[in-house]
Amino acid sequence: MSKKVIDLGLFSPVFEAIGCLLEKQDRAIVAIDGPSSSGKTMLAGLINERYDCNVFHMDDFFLQDHQRRAKRLDEAGGNIDYERFLYELASKIRVQNDFSYQIFDCELNKLTDFVDVTPNRLNIIEGVYSSHPLWNDMLDLKVFLTVDKAQQQQRIL
Repeated sequence: MSKKVIDLGLFSPVFEAIGCLLEKQDRAIVAIDGPSSSGKTMLAGLINERYDCNVFHMDDFFLQDHQRRAKRLDEAGGNIDYERFLYELASKIRVQNDFSYQIFDCELNKLTDFVDVTPNRLNIIEGVYSSHPLWNDMLDLKVFLTVDKAQQQQRIL
């Protein structure tokens, strides 16, 4: 099986922007948004390899069954438990204290394990709606990835 080669040059503007942020400020929060299979998790992993940062996944903040209502799901980003995201993560990410948040397991369809977080200079939030307007003020950089439909379908399969 051949190993996939990733052209890091494609992401050089992202790495440059992160480098500039870290030169200017003590802590930075970067959102990596985009459609399914556009490479958000892969890019977050590449950034983590270079900067040893915290990576948070929006999938950990999906709505639980008892929260799913037609009106809520009609909202942009309505499938995200943004109340829990704001309380458990967004309100604590810039502080100097350790904290924890609970993850939503999509396979089990329920909240499961807690993730313990130690503050880090660089924090990546990756996933669909990671740059939602509700937490726009806390983001220092927003990255939006795209993917053409054929490549998206190939990646999903």
